[in-house]
Amino acid sequence: MLVTAIEANPLRSLADLRVELPAGVISIVGPNGVGKTNLVEALYFALTGRSFRTSDRRDLIPFGASFARAEATVRDEDGLERRLLASVSRGEGRRHLLDGNPADPATIARSRPPVAVFAPDRLSLIKGPPGERRAHLDGFLAARWPARSGLRKRFGQALAQRNALLARIAAGSGDPAQLDVWDATVAETAATLVAARGEAVAELSNPFAEAAAELGLEGGATLVYAPRAGGSAEEIRIGLGERRNQDLQLGRSSWGPHLDELKVEAAGRSLRRYGSQGQQRAGLLALIFAEREVLLAARRVTPLLLLDDVMSELDPGRRARLVRRLADGGQSLITAADEESLPEEALATVVRMPPPQERDALAA
Repeated sequence: MLVTAIEANPLRSLADLRVELPAGVISIVGPNGVGKTNLVEALYFALTGRSFRTSDRRDLIPFGASFARAEATVRDEDGLERRLLASVSRGEGRRHLLDGNPADPATIARSRPPVAVFAPDRLSLIKGPPGERRAHLDGFLAARWPARSGLRKRFGQALAQRNALLARIAAGSGDPAQLDVWDATVAETAATLVAARGEAVAELSNPFAEAAAELGLEGGATLVYAPRAGGSAEEIRIGLGERRNQDLQLGRSSWGPHLDELKVEAAGRSLRRYGSQGQQRAGLLALIFAEREVLLAARRVTPLLLLDDVMSELDPGRRARLVRRLADGGQSLITAADEESLPEEALATVVRMPPPQERDALAA
């Protein structure tokens, strides 16, 4: 599945922009401030309906404008082209359309490639709170096994019902006997989610270690899944029962996969706590490459990689190894301030972003 074009009109600093995208590695080159990251963000927005830089989509609306819009053209293995349009306006909110029509998120996800992003802002996946890593792992799980894409949602719904009942009981208006039903439901959905997460991490572990070694993480890098509640549904149900009084005092569930951790380590030490900025960047890249390799091996749709400012803290040898990894299939976009920072293998397709004054002149 290939993205053949991206249009942005307007989005942040971009206006009347259309870029044709071939397969392989595409380098987006231009000085700082000309909109390279905005172009990558526009593509992500068109495909997913979200931004990887902000939780408020209205931030994409240019100053003085009333809306932001991006559209991507995607061609599947049979040559069928689909158009995904995402927009946000101050008055009407957001839209995400497939071929001009509203579509549910699952349908849109099947009509586009999975998307992985490296950007300085995304380092929070390594150094941020566990919730970000759980959500990311569940997103990979859904891409690896589409039939399991609803596991996170089903567990979340059961957990929300149990927490609501706990809060009502703590306030004196609920029936404690009803917790037996929700303990069983939470335990069943939790056990399935925990098992799937464990299977996903097991597949990612070796490719992660290999990619991390290539990118300079010394001492051996590991992914470690640390479930808060493991075992069978029956074992989890018993554990919830044992913690019932504590949960009633708290008014929420204090045990379960909503508290799991995915540990990213190098030389036996947490990159979150002890890693340098460069080590954390390498850890994020290694995770992205591991996911890509697993999906390729499973013959799922090849992920689209968006790599923003990825070369800045890599030496020439690691830059070359990174690009060689990208060249084995799929489609990748790399941003860079100049061509000198890119290996020769990354220069086959170059999109040059003009400085703001040149872009304004071209639009006049």
